[in-house]
Amino acid sequence: MQYIANPERYQKMEYRRCGNSGLKLPALSLGLWHNFGHIDSLENARNILRAAFDNGITHFDLANNYGPPPGSAEENFGKLFKEDFIPHRDELIISTKAGWGMWDGPYGDWGSKKYLVASLDQSLKRMGLEYVDIFYHHRPDPETPLEETMTTLDLMVRQGKALYVGISSYEPEEAAKAFEILKQLGTPCLIHQPRYSMFDRWVENGLLDVLQQHQIGCIAFSPLAQGLLTNKYLKGIPEGSRASSHRGNGAIDEEQVSDEKIKKVLQLNTIAEERGQNLAQMALAWILKDQRITSVLLGVSRPEQLLDSIDCLKNYSFTNEELNRINQILK
Repeated sequence: MQYIANPERYQKMEYRRCGNSGLKLPALSLGLWHNFGHIDSLENARNILRAAFDNGITHFDLANNYGPPPGSAEENFGKLFKEDFIPHRDELIISTKAGWGMWDGPYGDWGSKKYLVASLDQSLKRMGLEYVDIFYHHRPDPETPLEETMTTLDLMVRQGKALYVGISSYEPEEAAKAFEILKQLGTPCLIHQPRYSMFDRWVENGLLDVLQQHQIGCIAFSPLAQGLLTNKYLKGIPEGSRASSHRGNGAIDEEQVSDEKIKKVLQLNTIAEERGQNLAQMALAWILKDQRITSVLLGVSRPEQLLDSIDCLKNYSFTNEELNRINQILK
């Protein structure tokens, strides 16, 4: 059946300006890290993408190695894009990344010009796109000169293969250097994508300040700690959960669902209930309370999870008492 987008989709979402740019991103974006590979249901993936766009989520985030197997998330997205979303291309922000291992040999990983150019060409072919809206370097490379990596990002924009560029998982000092190089090249960095959740707060130790200083956007990934900050694990590890699936590709496993974490999750859940939210909604709201955050990446396995998460936008204000209680739990 032909997909007809919800005509009221833009009334359902909040949009935030991305750093010092003309671009706005939805407060909630859709990440395709998991649940979009060849091991997953293509029809379920279609339903998730449709539900996202129907509710004003205009940003779909991928990477060359998403799957599994690597590359399959982009391939599946390409199929669904061709069938459902081509008429809406100019309404969408599509991003991809390169920086983790993708193919054998010395040219399929890290941050060389050789790797990044080849990877983006492959990504565009898999997705059936002429360009991506954002191309990221996925992680810092300790051996390749930063100038080489940033010059390559600049090249991608000048060649018309990307409209904007970003970086992911860079520490504050190295991020600041990358921003300066890109600014001098004439292709300012649009956005930084760090891991950020109640259980992983490293960005608060300088990175958010650097982003604010340089007027760079911030989009947080793993905001729910891959499901830990939801009701899913309140009673242990359920069958069929991500932690029990042994998916690989960076997915959470049983060892990360510790008794100590579950104890904290239960305490946080109490505060969420008092706020009239479930735990996932509160965890997302807790990140969005900071106006330095442009967007938060959702990773969902069902459309219902996505719709539930969007309700976090109904309340992302916290009292000082709530924040103090949360901080005490997270110590």
